[in-house]
Amino acid sequence: MSAFVLSLASAVLALIWLGPLLTIWRGSITAHMLAHMGVVAIAAPLLAIGLAQRLPRTKRLDFVAMPLVASLVELVVVWGWHAPAARRFAQYTLVGTVSEQASFLAAGLFLWFSCLAASGGDKASRVSGAFGLLLTTIHMTLLGALLALSPRPLYASGEVTCFGVTLTAGQDQQLGAVVMLLLGAATYLAGGVSLLAGLFCDTDRRAA
Repeated sequence: MSAFVLSLASAVLALIWLGPLLTIWRGSITAHMLAHMGVVAIAAPLLAIGLAQRLPRTKRLDFVAMPLVASLVELVVVWGWHAPAARRFAQYTLVGTVSEQASFLAAGLFLWFSCLAASGGDKASRVSGAFGLLLTTIHMTLLGALLALSPRPLYASGEVTCFGVTLTAGQDQQLGAVVMLLLGAATYLAGGVSLLAGLFCDTDRRAA
């Protein structure tokens, strides 16, 4: 099972990194968000699941506060790369693109791996894992709302093309924000709720 999951994660990364999202559509913030969310909300959890199945328990990240640390790292990485200057660096230079995508993957893998490891620990660890994902949901939602409600485009001024559709800079930014909210924030929310549900189910079984 782990080999299949890791292969699937690798295929997702290849599709994102070698496909049009970061090449012919690289000027679109919507394409950027699809690439970003694909890395942190699809590929990273798949990699975390596959690696967790292969590593012995003693090799996992079991420090109770690790998910919270990982969520803060994710916050710094995500908000940092969405500053206009950093976004231009990633958009117009190969070094910037590689650095951005590598840091997205590293931060996403750190977060998901630590939260999944915490889900197999004691009650405090499980709560920490769930809270780490829910905290990430909050800061993803805040960033998405900021981009959607911004009175002016933050990253471009002209028209951009994504999936063959021409958008104004403002429309592109708003659509990118919707992608972040629907795909990113929703995935972290589902993960956090799932961990909490597992914790409550265990509590009910012990009480019974």
